[in-house]
Amino acid sequence: LMFLQKLVTNDISRLAENQVQYTPMCYSHGGTVDDLLVYKFNAGKYLLVVNAANTQKDWEWICEMGKGFDVRFSNVSDDMAQLALQGPAAEAILEKLTAAPLSELKYYWFIPEATVAGRKALISRTGYTGEDGFEIYCRPQDAEFLWEAIITAGKPFGLLPAGLGCRDTLRFEACLPLYGHELSEDITPLEAGLAIFVKLKTDLDFVGRPALAEQKAQGLKRKIAGFAMIERGVARAEYPVLAAGRRIGTVTSGTYSPTLDKNLGLALIEADYAQIGQRIGIEIRGKEAAAEVIGKPFYKRPRK
Repeated sequence: LMFLQKLVTNDISRLAENQVQYTPMCYSHGGTVDDLLVYKFNAGKYLLVVNAANTQKDWEWICEMGKGFDVRFSNVSDDMAQLALQGPAAEAILEKLTAAPLSELKYYWFIPEATVAGRKALISRTGYTGEDGFEIYCRPQDAEFLWEAIITAGKPFGLLPAGLGCRDTLRFEACLPLYGHELSEDITPLEAGLAIFVKLKTDLDFVGRPALAEQKAQGLKRKIAGFAMIERGVARAEYPVLAAGRRIGTVTSGTYSPTLDKNLGLALIEADYAQIGQRIGIEIRGKEAAAEVIGKPFYKRPRK
């Protein structure tokens, strides 16, 4: 626990057994190593689930940070597969394949030893879509079998396979940050709007705390803001954001929102221009197109 409290910015001590917590992990200068999920099995056993693209970088960072701590860790990435079943019918579909008490499983809790379609699995009520759903961790050799079982069970509900493009649109509409876009080595969790997961009001001594505390005390110079296009055009990552005749930031994510039927975006911009209603410009293929800062998230699923 002492090691994890040093490693991440959230308060791991608040976790109960079989509970999950979202947290950023920072460098000493406050920039973000990654954002991840911490699964608590018991007082001595935790599972960290990081972004797949960052696995090696994160592993090396964790090993480096672990020096001097009485802690053992292993990289089990190649020993586990994950399937994400997301959407309003997720519980009804998965109930056809498991006797696990899904209706009692709250958001961000997990069942460590369950059986899905006869195969051993961990079932977690988590996801990266802004929708209700489950993430199922299993042995790699069971992944294809479970995929087929879930697709078959979901047919009457209209379940369809979805790739990263679809997942990215969903997380974007829910304004969930994506590493490499709204979070990076150069973007702190505070700038990304994740202050609730950075426990500066506690006495936790996590990596990056002094830098983040100073950034908060001085006031944020940059913020991730949401915007909607007023003029035609789709904003894409890396497009310049303009105001008052100069560049004030950069688009981090942008696409057409099928749910809201609008061209929307997220951008890292000077904090002075991040107020809702502020007019800004997006440089699209050399021409400036008008946009307006709007509130986040763009879409919130109706709660049960």
